[in-house]
Amino acid sequence: MDPSAVQLLPLAIVAGMFALFIVSGLRTRSRQTSEYGFSGGYSSRLGNGAAIASNWMSAASFMGLAGMFYLKGYYAMAFVVGWTGGYVLLLVLMASQIRRFGKYTAPDFVGFRYESEAARTLVACISILITVIYSVAQFRGMALLVSWLFGIAYIPAVVLAASIVVSLIVVSGSMGVARNQKLQYFVLIVTFILPLMLLTRKLGYFWILPQFGYGAAISDLQQQFGFGWSEPFSRVSLFHWLALCFTLMFGTAGLPHVLSRFYMVPGIRDARWGVVWGLFFIALIYWSAPAYGVLGRLFEARSGIPFSTDPANADMMILTAVSNAGLPLWVVGLLVAGGMSAAFSTVAGLMLNGSSSFSYDIYPRLINPAASENDKVYAAKGFFLILALVVMALTFKPWGMIAEIAALAFALAGNTLFPAFLLGIWWDRANAAGVIAGMLTGLLITFLPFVAGDALPVVTRLLPPTSSAFIGAPVVIIVMVCVSLLTTAPSESIRQFLARDVHECTED
Repeated sequence: MDPSAVQLLPLAIVAGMFALFIVSGLRTRSRQTSEYGFSGGYSSRLGNGAAIASNWMSAASFMGLAGMFYLKGYYAMAFVVGWTGGYVLLLVLMASQIRRFGKYTAPDFVGFRYESEAARTLVACISILITVIYSVAQFRGMALLVSWLFGIAYIPAVVLAASIVVSLIVVSGSMGVARNQKLQYFVLIVTFILPLMLLTRKLGYFWILPQFGYGAAISDLQQQFGFGWSEPFSRVSLFHWLALCFTLMFGTAGLPHVLSRFYMVPGIRDARWGVVWGLFFIALIYWSAPAYGVLGRLFEARSGIPFSTDPANADMMILTAVSNAGLPLWVVGLLVAGGMSAAFSTVAGLMLNGSSSFSYDIYPRLINPAASENDKVYAAKGFFLILALVVMALTFKPWGMIAEIAALAFALAGNTLFPAFLLGIWWDRANAAGVIAGMLTGLLITFLPFVAGDALPVVTRLLPPTSSAFIGAPVVIIVMVCVSLLTTAPSESIRQFLARDVHECTED
């Protein structure tokens, strides 16, 4: 295939997929700010699990994770363990309790629990910052795919990808995005697993369940080409592996657009079972990403194709592996459609959540206290366009691999929102002064490596930019505890609410 030519068949498959999403989304369009923040409507436990998985299956999961396995071998297991472990944390520590609070956004929760408008505004700003960073990773994934589809350079592809995202959400409406996510998961699982089965069969391994059949490929890589894919800590220290793993775990439990999913369900059992089903659906993808990485590396070795450490090449590995294997062009088109769907689903959820944080938590409180419901909707839409422009501009620079850019957003969430939610749920003495001091400390820890890393190399060693929450989250929790104990206790009403309505109520 000529990389500088328009890929007509894959382009037709991608266009058909987005047309399906538009038709589905046109059935329900946003009319209220609450809907813009995902609080409107309800899915079944199974449907909510599929929507959680779709919301989670970003370009980092669909493209970046396989590329990380291809490039760095066992090191990438930290992403699987960390991201999956984060959902276990949510299931055990937070899912039911968040639902009992009955608040629709992360700022809503913090503002109510800590009885502080300042804390609420700070969380809204942090949510927007997380949205920007995580969306850059998604835009990069979409831009790489658009660049291949149309045979254009990276920068024009970024602009075109941003235009596609904005246009689809404007046409289908925000609730179309939320409800489309169940349909999008079906698209994701088919477009990810079917090409993998065909690739595994092409290479002669057990293809009916390729997630189990690729183990022989790992042995072949070691025996025939001397690549120790499964050797732990051969390219990174144990500390850095654990730091990344726990950072992703804490960050998963603090991502605003993931937490928003628990506010959509009518009961506590539904929130918990939504996470269980979400874990199952996510696992189907995660079991497959290592197989893509191993098989792509093995095929290149067998074919004499030089191994490339270029991050862009690694991020496009699933596409190049299937193309190099000589599979039909429609199979490549399926993968491109799946990658576009994964990136679009996540970036839409993120940017709508960021828009909701502005229109619901900042605009009517700091800018226009007399704002009507229509004013808030217009503010949300306007801020959505601003977010898209900011993310597009930042995406022009290739900051790193897709998964690495996403990990920075997880570090920020793990250093700020996760401690705020954890102590807010489980320690009734946590107060506004403590949570504000803690989150400001978390912001400092997250960005300290970028500010002082060159002057103080020890900062980067202890607080890697993508893995700072391993040390940062415990430090933030200590700061929150100390400041809370040194300042006025929360009101008796909120402490009684925690005891009566959050921890003692029966499940429904």
